[in-house]
Amino acid sequence: MTSPLSRIAGAMLLVAAGQAMAQYTGPSSQPAVTDAAHAAKAADKTPVTLEGVLASKIRDEHYMFQDNSGTIEVEIDNKHFPAAPVNEKTRLRLQGEVDKDFAQKATVDVKQVTILH
Repeated sequence: MTSPLSRIAGAMLLVAAGQAMAQYTGPSSQPAVTDAAHAAKAADKTPVTLEGVLASKIRDEHYMFQDNSGTIEVEIDNKHFPAAPVNEKTRLRLQGEVDKDFAQKATVDVKQVTILH
C-alpha cells in the first residue's frame, strides 16, 4: 500500500513529464534550415529543407546546390536521386542534414529529393 504523499509525488512526476513532452514539435528539436547560406553556417546534423536547383555536378553523387541565398555542396546518393531527368533549371526540394567534415566545411547529406513543378 502506498502513502498519500507518494501518490501525490508520482502524480506530480507524471504531470511534469507530460509538460516536457508537450514541447516536442517534430522529428527534431531544431527547426529545419531553409536556405543555402544558413545551411553553410549551421551545426553538424542540423535538419535542412532547401528549394532551388542543382547548378552543377562536382563529382559522383556531389552537386553544387543554388538558391536565392547562395550555394552549398550537397551529396545525393544514387538511391535518393529522382528517376526523372534533372538539369540546372529543374527546381527541387532537398531534405537532409548538414554534414561538417574535420575542417568544418559544411555540405548537405540529402535523404529525399522532390521535383517541384
